Amino acid sequence: MADILLAAENLTKSYPSGGRELIVLENVSFSVEQGSRLAVMGPSGSGKTTLLGLCAGLDVPTSGAVSMMGFKLNAMNEDDRAYLRNQFTGFVFQNFQLLSTLTALENVMVPLELRGERNVEPKAKALLDRVGLGDRLGHYPVQLSGGEQQRVAIARAFITAPKILFADEPTGNLDEENAQQVIELLFGINGEEKTTLVLVTHNIELARKADRILEMKGGKIVNERLVPHD
Repeated sequence: MADILLAAENLTKSYPSGGRELIVLENVSFSVEQGSRLAVMGPSGSGKTTLLGLCAGLDVPTSGAVSMMGFKLNAMNEDDRAYLRNQFTGFVFQNFQLLSTLTALENVMVPLELRGERNVEPKAKALLDRVGLGDRLGHYPVQLSGGEQQRVAIARAFITAPKILFADEPTGNLDEENAQQVIELLFGINGEEKTTLVLVTHNIELARKADRILEMKGGKIVNERLVPHD
């Protein structure tokens, strides 16, 4: 049996709203095996981005528990969760979240520099070359198209060789052509690195590249299915 890298158990998240509790997630449970690819789908407001944030330790649940790499996130403070994220996870967001004052090369180098590693430039250059941006190293985000910015973000996400990659609507701000390029790169590098992938998306084509799809509605998992691959 493969190792379980991520497990959610009865996750519930609610917020006070106008004198009552607004329940965003309710009793959500699932697990993700090492090297597998999970897609979470659902309409806006179904709780899927909230779920991703809880699984990544960016937020804490109202009740329930999350385990990542065997660590109980609920038992950790924010500093410890941040350390865990820096050591084991990568992120790709819908709005890219590149640092505007840094070049493409510098943006990709940041995660390793935060770890205190040295001589990271060759690795960052190699990854930017892998995503087709070897000639844009010195460009700032404002000088790059949306598709190029997301390719920089993918290079940045993989530079730490993460055990788990979290992707939140990675094609959400892209046109069809750029979305296709990003899909191919994301799953291509993910396959090469054998990274565990947890993906939130509206894009059914993207979701079908995963091994398993969770469908959410109203803060609950309403369907779960395996995706057959040839």
